[in-house]
Amino acid sequence: MIVDAHAVPPQPWKNGGGVTRELLRWPAEGVGGGDWRLRLSVADIAADGPFSAFPGVTRWFAVLAGEGVVLTLPDGEHTLRPGDAPLCFDGAAAPGCRLLDGPTVDLNLMLQGLDGALMVARAGGPPPAWPQLGFFDTGARRLHWPAAGPAPADGFWIGAAA
Repeated sequence: MIVDAHAVPPQPWKNGGGVTRELLRWPAEGVGGGDWRLRLSVADIAADGPFSAFPGVTRWFAVLAGEGVVLTLPDGEHTLRPGDAPLCFDGAAAPGCRLLDGPTVDLNLMLQGLDGALMVARAGGPPPAWPQLGFFDTGARRLHWPAAGPAPADGFWIGAAA
């Protein structure tokens, strides 16, 4: 399956600070509810404000475009810019988000009851050892699920295991 983020309709956030394009929800029957175990999305953040709280969820966050953000979590502030390693945090924390200089585009991986990771991939590099892998191409903004072999471009490996 290949999902083009540009072809997914944006869903506005309740706080008005941005929109989300959901690329993958597993299992799919969780649509409209909270029964999913894995959710991958691309978000456009247009304004400063808090993230939504997701108790029981592990979140991974990476900046794809824009100048970056500062996330305020219980352990302090974390500055993230394009090219930085993804940040993993407890979804219950609902960090505050401050834009560094204008809107950003971000990649979000959320996991419930699964171990997993969002890992930087370089074109031609081998995939990490995970039972279930997807690949997100940052340039084309496309999700390849599942994916194997060397990374076709710069992007992110998505790994998950029960």
